[in-house]
Amino acid sequence: QVQLSESGGASVQAGGSLRLTCTASGFTDSRMCMAWFRQTPGKEREALAVMDTGIGNKMYHSDIEGRFAISQGSVKNTLYLQMDNLKPEDSATYFCAAYDGLWTSCNARIRFSYWGQGTQVTVSS
Repeated sequence: QVQLSESGGASVQAGGSLRLTCTASGFTDSRMCMAWFRQTPGKEREALAVMDTGIGNKMYHSDIEGRFAISQGSVKNTLYLQMDNLKPEDSATYFCAAYDGLWTSCNARIRFSYWGQGTQVTVSS
C-alpha cells in the first residue's frame, strides 16, 4: 500500500525556519517525481517545489525560490522541504505528492497520484 506522510509543521515567528519531512512507503521504484504543495482555505493548492528523485532535477515556484529548498534524504523515499525566512503569508497546510509513472519532465503539471494528509505551518508576525 502506497502512503505518504508529512511531518514537521509547527507555529513559528516570522523570519524563522522549519524543515518538513515526507516519508513515502510502499513504492517499488525509488525514482519518483515528488513535490511539495501548500493550500490555504478558499484557495487552490499550489505547487512549491518539484524534484525528480532519480536525477535530482529541481524546480521552484518563484514565490518561494531562494527561501525554500527541496531535497531528498539519505534514507530511501524521504523528501524534505527546508523553509527559511518564513513569512506570515507562508501559513498554510503543506502537502507532499508523488508520481511513479512515466514522465518526460518532472514538473508541477504532473498529475500526482499520491498525496499525504498534510501538515500545518503557521507563521506569526
